[in-house]
Amino acid sequence: MEAHSPLRAQPVPHLVTLGAYRGVNRRVVRTLKFGEARDLAAVLGEALAQGVPAHWDVRAVVPVPLHPARQRQRGFNQAELLGRAVAAGLGVPCVPALQRTRHTAQQARRHAAQREDLHGAFRARPDALPGGPVLLIDDVFTTGNTLLACQDTLKEAGVTELYAAVIAR
Repeated sequence: MEAHSPLRAQPVPHLVTLGAYRGVNRRVVRTLKFGEARDLAAVLGEALAQGVPAHWDVRAVVPVPLHPARQRQRGFNQAELLGRAVAAGLGVPCVPALQRTRHTAQQARRHAAQREDLHGAFRARPDALPGGPVLLIDDVFTTGNTLLACQDTLKEAGVTELYAAVIAR
């Protein structure tokens, strides 16, 4: 069995990840999110960008938004920081094409069975989306509820090809 470097992206159909949410990956996510080590986003974003298959032909990167109240509390959106780094690595724009419209409990602190249905928690800004495939960025993929809600919203806004990248799953 081949060992994977913690910063070596592992693409699977429609998803790029740096690996499982344990060990180094868990620590870097928590440090980025709660330890205010914003500089980690550049390194992690670059690693994710290197794992995006060229045939995806991504035209824009869209970070998963935080609710404005949570972003004010934290002071930044880790997905946006990652999105900017991934976009720079891919040579495409990072666009704030999604807005969180409903405040939900912090998903990261809940077990999978306790997580909320996020359908309708996002609104798209179709004017911000260039044509072509879009790469959705978040820090962690757990149940998939957040990415699915964002995917549904972007597809309703006209996105036909959508991929995702996360630090860990």
